Amino acid sequence: MISVVGHTTTDHLFTVPELIAKNHSTFITAHQIFYGGGAANIAAGIAVLGGEAELVTAVGGDFAGSEYDHWLTKLGVLRRFIVKPEMHSSTCYLFNDGTDDQVTYFEWGGPPRRSTMPRHRCWTACISHRANRISVCVWRRRRPGVSFDPGQDLVRFSRDQIAQILKRTDLLFVNRHEAEGICAIGGFSREALIAMVPRVIITMSGDGSLLYQDGEEVQVPAVPVTLADPTGAGGDAFRAGFLTAEKRGGYDPVTAVEIGTTAASFVVEKAGCQTNLPDWERMAARYRTHFGGELSSLPAP
Repeated sequence: MISVVGHTTTDHLFTVPELIAKNHSTFITAHQIFYGGGAANIAAGIAVLGGEAELVTAVGGDFAGSEYDHWLTKLGVLRRFIVKPEMHSSTCYLFNDGTDDQVTYFEWGGPPRRSTMPRHRCWTACISHRANRISVCVWRRRRPGVSFDPGQDLVRFSRDQIAQILKRTDLLFVNRHEAEGICAIGGFSREALIAMVPRVIITMSGDGSLLYQDGEEVQVPAVPVTLADPTGAGGDAFRAGFLTAEKRGGYDPVTAVEIGTTAASFVVEKAGCQTNLPDWERMAARYRTHFGGELSSLPAP
């Protein structure tokens, strides 16, 4: 079982002619609504691939019985929900200009509490609102199998919180911008960051990803696809693929990175973080084409 702690968010994606300065206005050319939230995306990706995922998240009184609620049930995602009846569920409003540039606004919703932290051996913290509460759980209830994915909440961390979390993290998932942000907040170099954590994975969009482990660097190329979603939605699918491959499939870290890369390639082909999640068979077929290897079926739960 892989527990994923963090946000379950409804994403509103707006396309505008340009990203404007304050006190100006523009018009919206497209508005799409998708299921999102880093933790929910990862849990959904694990479930579709055939793994077992528990989503630990806070929702508002408006979530029960919603279409998103039914969707997670359909996927078979196990849930440990903390319901905040007086609050709205987490909502993301993302504005993009049709290029790689975007601006995002979050309504965070309620924070998970310390008592909700999972007790399974393997869990990933896709950190959400009130990061300090999660960081306390990470370093006070430390156990093997903890991965950390700061995502867009990185700006909420203090230097001390970053240091405490990294000290007790087994696997760090970041993209290149988040890696730079962690180093800036922590006041250390990228080399020092890599030395702090047993394993670090840095994703770099079309440039592939880097795996740092045991003092070695391994670069894994991206799977070439036609990009339809400029929001970076593939990162969560990458994490889902990696964790499923390693924890459920028993694959070595390099192969797990390749599997994560392959899973991510499906998601970026369509708009929305959960719109085009692959099952294990679809992923394995594309893996064979790109990386040239055969993947066995996942063992039964």
